[in-house]
Amino acid sequence: MNYIIDTHIFLWLLFEPKKVPSGVLEILKNPSNHISITSISFWEISLKYNLGKLELNGTTPDKLPELAEKMGFVIEQIATQEMASVHKLETNKKHKDPFDRIIIWHCITHEKTLISLDGKFDSYTQHGLEVLK
Repeated sequence: MNYIIDTHIFLWLLFEPKKVPSGVLEILKNPSNHISITSISFWEISLKYNLGKLELNGTTPDKLPELAEKMGFVIEQIATQEMASVHKLETNKKHKDPFDRIIIWHCITHEKTLISLDGKFDSYTQHGLEVLK
């Protein structure tokens, strides 16, 4: 199967692995699964770090892509046309996070399952998003 991990899953794997459910860990460890993280997650982390909203326990955002690759994750770039077409994703008045919306749109357009514990994502399943919790 093809999975995309949400930003918080990646950060938990690095800094708080006990927060990641055991079922998710099994999927991540299964060599037959293709696990990716989107490039937008690194932008999100970098911005939140710069604003003082995120502590990275002795590392900096620019070190994280290398750590992701060492963990076996593929970093998927978000294409320009994909970013330009995110307007097609129905607006959810309760969920306006632009980073999440791009990740959601990427998963829908590439038919990949999103691994996330964010309950706000459930409302996007009617638009084709598959979420694994």
